[in-house]
Amino acid sequence: MEEAKLNQILEAVNRAPSAGNLQAYKIYVIRDTDLRQLLCRATGNQECLAQAPVVLAFCAEPKRSAVRFGTRGEQLFCIQDATIACNYAQLAATALGLATVWIGAVFEPETIREALKITDDLWPVALLPVGYPAESPKPTSRRSLTELVRLLR
Repeated sequence: MEEAKLNQILEAVNRAPSAGNLQAYKIYVIRDTDLRQLLCRATGNQECLAQAPVVLAFCAEPKRSAVRFGTRGEQLFCIQDATIACNYAQLAATALGLATVWIGAVFEPETIREALKITDDLWPVALLPVGYPAESPKPTSRRSLTELVRLLR
């Protein structure tokens, strides 16, 4: 993946909204093949982590958010900030013709923390492999808007 595209993705992330504009998260950019293989194994063999040329690891920074928002910032806002940042990366990557997949539910945070040598003050929230799509799958079915949305008047 071209460096210019990665920089555009990271610039988009830097403009993402966050609670109090604190940006209570850190992003790790992983290109190393061995480290991507380790992440693959640590997530139940999510092969896309090994195959993508770049993996972005989004980590919440609870203490940064707690300074302004206390317990709520430490337990919620920093996680929301990291997820919003990850979503901005997904949107930017898609706009550049790249593909991503959110990896968040299949790993133990401690395993990822150890693999990336992340300090205890950060909490791994999501891994985002980024690269050119290997396939163009059909869109998945979605709930109808009438089921999903409630209009209050």
